[in-house]
Amino acid sequence: MSGATPALPTESRDRAFFAFTAIVSAVALSVIAWILVFREATPTGRDLSFMPAVNAALNACAAVLLASGWVAIRRRSTRVHKFLMVSAFACSGLFLVGYLSYHWMHGDTKYQGTGAMRTAYLTILATHIVLSMFVVPGALLAFWFAARKRFDLHRRLNRVLLPIWLYVSVTGVAIFFLLRADAR
Repeated sequence: MSGATPALPTESRDRAFFAFTAIVSAVALSVIAWILVFREATPTGRDLSFMPAVNAALNACAAVLLASGWVAIRRRSTRVHKFLMVSAFACSGLFLVGYLSYHWMHGDTKYQGTGAMRTAYLTILATHIVLSMFVVPGALLAFWFAARKRFDLHRRLNRVLLPIWLYVSVTGVAIFFLLRADAR
């Protein structure tokens, strides 16, 4: 007897990973909601006013990497695809850290515009927020399916996830510019 524990069946590993993904996603959404809705910003003297521009750049970078990753896989360049998608996830992860840090220190940013621009801004913001909730669990599942070499599920998921993730990344940049235009 070798003493090694037998590998879990694929279905058990999948269920465990799905539970892990659900917990990580719920915790992330709860922390974001708590910071934005319930917590009062407490400035500590650190000025993070530069972070919205950094976050917009990270979102733009993620969008370019996602689109490039899609092109790479269409060309069957799996190594390049893998590198680009991990890089897009890293950019989105850094964005999330920067976003939470900024809002922890400075609180929420209110759009002051009126009329049609306000309606457009709030529509973009609402769809951005709702769809962003699917990016973390979707990306984790996409990586899981790819790592498990279950490319049929990976492709099916990404037919939905890629447009959502791209939309969230692009609208993150748009929200930054709409808020900057409003501040003038």
